[in-house]
Amino acid sequence: MGEVRDRIAAKLAAAFRPARLDVTDESAAHAGHAGAREGGESHFHVLIVAEAFAGKSRLERQRAVNAALAEELAGPVHALRMTVKSPSEG
Repeated sequence: MGEVRDRIAAKLAAAFRPARLDVTDESAAHAGHAGAREGGESHFHVLIVAEAFAGKSRLERQRAVNAALAEELAGPVHALRMTVKSPSEG
């Protein structure tokens, strides 16, 4: 596992105490594209299921994740694809 991936996972775990959290480095699929870095860790998918998202709109959920990862999004992470759910949504 990479350093950036580990930081993302740690920050999301601390911020949302998720029931499920998967952080996948998808950088290899974007090699040669804008923002792709040598060695990867530039494009990620996050699947997070947390009670903190219950009653929140999709936009509110995504903004909360973006706020928690502001440092990474300003630096090494070029793209973040996310699936954000409450436990009742699976």
